[in-house]
Amino acid sequence: MLVSTKEIEVRYAETDQMGVVYHANYLIWMEVGRTTLIQDLGFNYAEMEKDGIISPVMDIQISYKKPLRYGEKATVKTWIDEYDGLRVSYGYEILTMDGELAVTAVSKHVCVKKENFRPVIIRKLYPDWHAAYENAKKQ
Repeated sequence: MLVSTKEIEVRYAETDQMGVVYHANYLIWMEVGRTTLIQDLGFNYAEMEKDGIISPVMDIQISYKKPLRYGEKATVKTWIDEYDGLRVSYGYEILTMDGELAVTAVSKHVCVKKENFRPVIIRKLYPDWHAAYENAKKQ
């Protein structure tokens, strides 16, 4: 399977009163990871949105293992966990500078028409994306 990697520098504004990354910021980093994966596959999510198609989150499962702090660097690893031509689940690992596991997560998405939120079938509307996602699962 293809795994994309993105390094994130932990900014002071991303930390809480305890000095660790505030839990919701990991969701933002996961979005950065998804965007990187899509770019690594040769596509651009913003172009899909111009077509009136969006990909809302249906579900997120996240497990916090080890805190990250200001001044540290995190590595976000992202891959396609499941894909069926309609729905896609992305898997994530966020690692500390020492390579220790800080977070594991899975987010589930479906592509819909922006105007009415009716699902669209990726394999029909975007056959190139479909082929790339199928290939990325197999790598």
